[in-house]
Amino acid sequence: MKINYHGRTFTGVTNSPNGQVSGDTVFNYSQHDHILSATYQGGSICEGHVLGQIHEDNSLYFTYHHIDTDGQLKSGYCNSVPEVLPDGRIRLHETWEWTHGGEGKGESVVEEKGLG
Repeated sequence: MKINYHGRTFTGVTNSPNGQVSGDTVFNYSQHDHILSATYQGGSICEGHVLGQIHEDNSLYFTYHHIDTDGQLKSGYCNSVPEVLPDGRIRLHETWEWTHGGEGKGESVVEEKGLG
């Protein structure tokens, strides 16, 4: 099944302690062909952007950058593997690494907000 990410909204579920995405962070995804983009904000994140690629297996590879509530610019990259939930929503299992402004690697889960 090919997943279309366009127009889907995700929110943080879990994250490693060195990450900044939380349950208050909301991602708004857009898709054009195999290109993924998103905006995100909430919790400790004032504004953020995602740009990446959607692979044939529906997995995602993207870079992200944001400014947090302390005024710090941070960036990194992420690999996400989708899981289709019984109700049709998407859960993304993510492995990420900071490249600027943060330290280390981590894992997180974001989940599509309720349908309808």
